[in-house]
Amino acid sequence: MEVVSCSHSCSALHQTPASAWRLRGSALGLGLGHAKPSRPRRYAVMCVGTTRGASNPGGSGKVHAAQGFHVSDVDAALQAIPSRKVEEVEIQGLPEGPDSSPISTGFWEWKPKLTVYYERSGVENSKAPAVLFLPGFGVGTFHFEKQLRDLGRDHRVWTMDFLGQGMSLPGEDPAPSSIVSEEVFWGFGQDSQPWAEELVYSVDLWQNQVQHFIEEVIREPVYIVGNSLGGFVALYFAASSPHLVKGVTLLNATPFWGFFPNPATSPRLSKIFPWAGTFPLPSFVRKLTEAVWQKISDPKSIQDILKQVYADHSTNVDKVFSRIVEITQHPAAAASFASIMFAPRGQISFQEAISRCQSQGVPLSLMYGREDPWIRPFWGIKVKQQVPEAPYYEISPAGHCPHDEVPEVINYLLRGWLKNLESEGSIDLPFLEEPSYAEHGVSRELEFVREGSRKSVSVRLYGTKISLWSQLSSFLNTHVPNSRVVLR
Repeated sequence: MEVVSCSHSCSALHQTPASAWRLRGSALGLGLGHAKPSRPRRYAVMCVGTTRGASNPGGSGKVHAAQGFHVSDVDAALQAIPSRKVEEVEIQGLPEGPDSSPISTGFWEWKPKLTVYYERSGVENSKAPAVLFLPGFGVGTFHFEKQLRDLGRDHRVWTMDFLGQGMSLPGEDPAPSSIVSEEVFWGFGQDSQPWAEELVYSVDLWQNQVQHFIEEVIREPVYIVGNSLGGFVALYFAASSPHLVKGVTLLNATPFWGFFPNPATSPRLSKIFPWAGTFPLPSFVRKLTEAVWQKISDPKSIQDILKQVYADHSTNVDKVFSRIVEITQHPAAAASFASIMFAPRGQISFQEAISRCQSQGVPLSLMYGREDPWIRPFWGIKVKQQVPEAPYYEISPAGHCPHDEVPEVINYLLRGWLKNLESEGSIDLPFLEEPSYAEHGVSRELEFVREGSRKSVSVRLYGTKISLWSQLSSFLNTHVPNSRVVLR
């Protein structure tokens, strides 16, 4: 396959040829208000676990950490850890201007008419490990710009849009309609094009897409970092192709995807359902899609969702908002959304994928925003209980997209995790310097500077011995207002 790439500035919106789709309305001009807090927000990050050397996946684990934090007496009491007070540690803010790594873009033609958009950074770092970021549902490569510009300074970093989303929507109508209308929806015709006869935007398609992208574009095993749906696909792919994966980081990964049975694992049950996400859309699905799409693609609805999933409303999401609105205006977006919603489940479950990764020695790390309204801390704790050796960080007040809301913290943790694995454990993992922390946990605080303002960051470590108190503490701090107390 031919790989075509060109440089551009990610500060501007990606331009799509006018022939590719017709914009409806002027929604791109809408923005979100950002109320500035009267004082710096306090962030809390909770990390869990020991770590293993990459060459010794079955080992007992080595304990690592950084220096200096304040510890909450309340958290320490819940974890039965002695309270202690030490110096604060300042982590790096995001690079700006010429200090950041430039981003280049490309289009990769995987199959006829199926072209994948991707971005990359740090390609000149030939000896650095390769990292692939996978986005969540409804977003795309633009959601990882803060990682590419920062981590690209010392790593080789890629991200791509899943087929049926972002800039990887088709350039042609998969099922053209004979009806001429101003409100054109692709995929609403009577017959599918030959290239789209078996097209379904499912997790099986996406994990296959990831496999070929790594083999044909990156061309070496990678570390994969996935948010939400991207986390599910990352884990699914790692379980299916462990030889191409050096490690997986889950960022508020969704623990399930798809509502309908998979024909490969449940052939009889799958025959009960009349449609499984193929093109063209049946008439009853078209009507349903038109009604639902009108609501969810409305800019006001998109604003409301962003306010819901970002815990810190001072976070600037104007660019994310504009890009999501732009995607919804593509004529193939509505039918692609329907295909995704009706596509069958993957051939293996989230829990089975975790078990396979564990048995095949694929290192895992977990970084979850604590105030996520969709993927609660309960799901991160469940993964931690299944893989006790995996480091687990809970970040607060971050929501569903911690990589975009607190990128300074996520990038810091990712760097530490990658260095730890690449050095086979000789370089310390962040926040774990005493053996007792690995079992019982500890709470701490960090600081970093963003746009000239200093922000305080608390860090909490859950140990490998996750008790009922640990789960109760997580529940209370998520559901009970003002339940967290941090003493200085």
